[in-house]
Amino acid sequence: MEEEKMDENEWGYHGEGNKSLVVAHARRCVVLRFLKFPPNRKKTSEEIFQHLQDIVDFGKNVMKEFLGENCVHCGEVVQLPLEFVKQLCLKIQSERPESRCDKELDTLSGYAMCLPNLTRLQTYRITEHRPILCVEIKPKCGFIPFSSSVTHEMKHKVCRYCMHQHLKVATGKWKQISKYCPLDLFSGNKQRMHFALKSLLQESQNNLKIFKNGELIYGCGDARSPVADWRELAHHLKPFFFPSNGLAGGAHCTRAVIRELVHVITWVLLSSSDKGHMGPLRPGPWAPHVCEASPFSRSLHCQGKNTPERSGLPKGCLLYKTLQVQMLDLLDIEGLYPLYNRVERYLEEFPEERKMLQIDGPYDEAFYQKLLDLSMEDDGTVAFALTKVQQYRVAMTAKDCSIMIALSPCLQDASSDQRLVVPSSRSRLAFSVSVLDLDLKPYESIPHQYKLDAKIVNYYSKTVHAKDDTVMSTRFKESEDCTLVLHKV
Repeated sequence: MEEEKMDENEWGYHGEGNKSLVVAHARRCVVLRFLKFPPNRKKTSEEIFQHLQDIVDFGKNVMKEFLGENCVHCGEVVQLPLEFVKQLCLKIQSERPESRCDKELDTLSGYAMCLPNLTRLQTYRITEHRPILCVEIKPKCGFIPFSSSVTHEMKHKVCRYCMHQHLKVATGKWKQISKYCPLDLFSGNKQRMHFALKSLLQESQNNLKIFKNGELIYGCGDARSPVADWRELAHHLKPFFFPSNGLAGGAHCTRAVIRELVHVITWVLLSSSDKGHMGPLRPGPWAPHVCEASPFSRSLHCQGKNTPERSGLPKGCLLYKTLQVQMLDLLDIEGLYPLYNRVERYLEEFPEERKMLQIDGPYDEAFYQKLLDLSMEDDGTVAFALTKVQQYRVAMTAKDCSIMIALSPCLQDASSDQRLVVPSSRSRLAFSVSVLDLDLKPYESIPHQYKLDAKIVNYYSKTVHAKDDTVMSTRFKESEDCTLVLHKV
C-alpha cells in the first residue's frame, strides 16, 4: 500500500463477520480486512499485528498444504495511515448492518490484511470490464460423526447442520428451516448436489451469497419470497446463462436459468483443482453417508426407494479436500473435550509451557506436521491430547470456511485465455475457485463448542425426534385398535 495514494473514496464497504470487516477497492482486485473489537476491549498495535500475521502464516503453512496452492490466498499484513483508516471508518459506518455495530473497527493500530478480491477472477490484478459472477457457498460439515466416543445415538443418524436448524428457528435466528443438507452436497451424486444447491437458493440464510461485478445481488436470508427473489436473480443471470431454447421471460425462463446456474456450480465443484498434500481419511464402517433429516433422503424413503446412490467425490476436487480436513475431527467434541481438559490441567500447572506447545502459534511447518499424526492410541500424554485438540481446531476451521466460485463469459478470442473453463448452454465460462474464512478456530472456544453441541442434540431429541416417535406410536396404536368386520352378502 502506497501511503501517499491512500484515498478513502476509492474504497467501499464489502461485508463483515463477527471478528472482521472488509472493504474493497473500486478499480483494483484487492480488499482490506480490518479486525473488530468490542468498544471496551483494546489491544496494542503489536498484538494486532501478531494476530493478523498468525492468520497469514496459518493460511500459508497449513491450509495451503491441505487445500492446494491455487485455492488459498493468504494475503499480507500492511500498515496504513491512521487518518485514512479514521476517514474510511466514518465513510462506511452508514452501510454497516445494525446487528454488526456492537463491535468497532480497529482504527488505532493502522494494521490490516491486504487480500485479493475473491468475488473477481483470480487471474488479473485490475478489474476487468467483462461481467463477473461470484457464488459464495458455506458448505458446513459434510459428514456424520464416526467416533465411538459419541454418546447421543441421534448424532450417528442426523447431521449437525440439520439438527442445528431447528434450534436456530426456535431461537429466532431464522424464520424457517432450510432443506439444505451438507451431506447431499458432499455426496458427489449430481442429483443430490442439485437438490442441495436449489435448497440453498430457496433458503440461503448465511450459507449462500451471489455477487455480480463485486456487488451482492442475492443472499443474506431476508424476508422476501423465494419466487420474487428467483425472478430478480434470473434477470441478473441472463447475460451468463440465457437459455439455449431462447425463452425470453416468464417462469419457464427463470427455472431454466436457475437450472443452468446449479449445473455450472456442480460442474465446478466436481472439477479437479491443484493437489493438496494430505492422504485420504476414511470414516468408520458404521458412519452413514446420508442424513435421516435430509428432505432428499426422506422423499426417496416415502417413494419406497432405498437410500440414494453414493457417487463419491473426485479426489482432486476442492469439496473432497475440504471434507478430508473436516474429518481431522477424529473424536467428535464429546471425545475431544476430556483431552482438552487434560491440556488445561497441564497448563494450570506449567503455564510457561503454553508457548512451547504452540497453542497460539507460530503456525509453521512443525505445527502442520503434527496435524498429520492420525494415531488413535491414547497413551495418556499431554502430547497426544494436544495433537487431537489442534486437529479439532483445524477441522472446525474447514467446517466453517466459504468456497468462492467466480465465473465470467470467455472472450471471442479464447485461445489466449489460459484459465479454467466450464461449458454452459450459452457459452463457455472462465472460472476460478478459492477458499475464504480460514482463520484457525480459537483454542478457548472448545468449552463453548462442547456446551453448544449438547444443546443442539438435546433440543432436537426432545422436540423433533420425540414428535416423530409420537406420530409413529399413534399410527401403531391405530392399527392395533382397527377391527375388520365381515358381513354376509
